[in-house]
Amino acid sequence: MNIYTFMILLFIIVIYLVETTADLLNVKNISNNIPQEFDGYFDKEKYLKTQEYLKANTKLSVISSTLFLTIQIIFIVSKGFKYVNTIAVSFGFGTILTGLIFAGIIFSAFEVLKIPFSAYSVFVIEENFGFNRMNVKTFISDLLKSWIITAVIGAVIFAAVLWLFANVYRYAWLYAFAAIVIFELFTTFIAPVAIMPLFNKYTPLEDGELKNSIEEYAKKENFKMKGLFKIDGSKRSTKSNAFFTGFGKFRRIVLFDTLIQKHTVDELTSILAHEMGHFKLGHIVKHIIFSFVLSGIMLFVFSLLIDKAWLYNAFFMRTQPVYAGIIFFSFLYAPVSLIISPISSYFSRKHEYEADSYAVTTYRNPQAMINALKKLSVDNMSNLYPHKFKVFLEYSHPPVLERIKAINITVSSEKS
Repeated sequence: MNIYTFMILLFIIVIYLVETTADLLNVKNISNNIPQEFDGYFDKEKYLKTQEYLKANTKLSVISSTLFLTIQIIFIVSKGFKYVNTIAVSFGFGTILTGLIFAGIIFSAFEVLKIPFSAYSVFVIEENFGFNRMNVKTFISDLLKSWIITAVIGAVIFAAVLWLFANVYRYAWLYAFAAIVIFELFTTFIAPVAIMPLFNKYTPLEDGELKNSIEEYAKKENFKMKGLFKIDGSKRSTKSNAFFTGFGKFRRIVLFDTLIQKHTVDELTSILAHEMGHFKLGHIVKHIIFSFVLSGIMLFVFSLLIDKAWLYNAFFMRTQPVYAGIIFFSFLYAPVSLIISPISSYFSRKHEYEADSYAVTTYRNPQAMINALKKLSVDNMSNLYPHKFKVFLEYSHPPVLERIKAINITVSSEKS
């Protein structure tokens, strides 16, 4: 084992230890005290069940991450990548097809290993805590659809990057960056129309008080959109959600049917006012720009390392195929991601506070927003007392108690 192999294994282990520590601290931080803000929303039995839900998910996460860490280490030190490459090369195809076979074998093995954990999560944990409404047929169907979509999209991007680095050389990273940007923007418009309907049924929101309230608010805020839709999320889970898709006039507002069932018109309008706030305040554009800049930097650094022998030697490869280098680079990027992720999460939480404030000041019904947050927390069994390290490391949304506190501060400042 050379020094580079040792460093890569050290990276993997450190990341595992950091993430596992965050999970364990999060469980340890559980409090038996129901917050005063949730009086009337949580009873003692429901609250204790929420804590058991957190423990069950954490236990599964730690077991699965430990297993995958072990498999990764064994695969690397036993020269697994070298053997996979031998299989891929044996077909006698060109670089691109060989690379797709190489990546396909690794992707397939990883996805197959994930199946037992996904199934346990859905049919044991989610089932035991009253969330699951998915049957085996739907589970398998979703799995196959997601594999096919990921394989097709991944193959196109992977093949494009391979071709560029094999033929353009010096500016390959720049062309690859441009191709990825164009492709991602294209799929942003295509996904709501061609991909999402493969998993859920989208129907226009029927005429009535809710539709009128949302349209009236959107008109007041000069928020253009393609339409209002609801999806049959209840066929998979009792959990609720709402989201936006698309850009400009092609934006769609999508509500889970479970969300509509559990919230009042004012609460639902407040939730969507929050989502509109993300657009109005430029959060979506900032997120996209950050993502693109990060992709560009990553591709540039990759271009500097692609021909370095030590990168391939670290994985016991004698040859230096670009397709293998892409996979190997992901191991080097992992510790960088561990640093970038908390920074990204910090700004994401900041944007959530801003969107809450926007919803409260424009829709002018702060209590409806607070009630909506409480109901969402109860219905989805959210952890009310996450550990600060867990929040710092992973949370894209602030803990609900902090969001409620911030909303109350916003209201107070407006009154004063």
